[in-house]
Amino acid sequence: MIKIYYPKYPFKIKEEEVDKEFIFDELRKIWVRLTEEEWVRQNFVQYLLQVKKYPPSYIAVERKIKLGELTKRFDLLVFDKAAKPWMMIECKAMHRPLDKTVLWQALHYNIALPVKYLIVTNGIQCNGYKKGVMDFEEVGSLPGYDEWECRM
Repeated sequence: MIKIYYPKYPFKIKEEEVDKEFIFDELRKIWVRLTEEEWVRQNFVQYLLQVKKYPPSYIAVERKIKLGELTKRFDLLVFDKAAKPWMMIECKAMHRPLDKTVLWQALHYNIALPVKYLIVTNGIQCNGYKKGVMDFEEVGSLPGYDEWECRM
């Protein structure tokens, strides 16, 4: 398991309707509905930016991918210095356990969009995997920007 210490960040939050909060996504430059999963995603983005020093232009948020006939959306995708997909992060709500279903979802996304690192998190727990010769191997930390490689 990876220990994540989320940095403080002055998130912009507004309530447009009763019981409907929105958070400003700094990367996409839009207001999005503040769900439990979105809260995890926004905090993880700040961890990548502030703690791991990943450049914001290398991070994609909630984009469509094709899985056979299905269209899905990944949560976060980090590109390497050669602009190739390098790390995929699947975010879940804090109450959602990181069971094999969550890992299988990330592995299925990896079929359509192969990456070197797969990360699954619910904001409390964070598991990371690095592509090995034959399979993914568990890792204990995320690489910093200065450790990036341009090949898989």
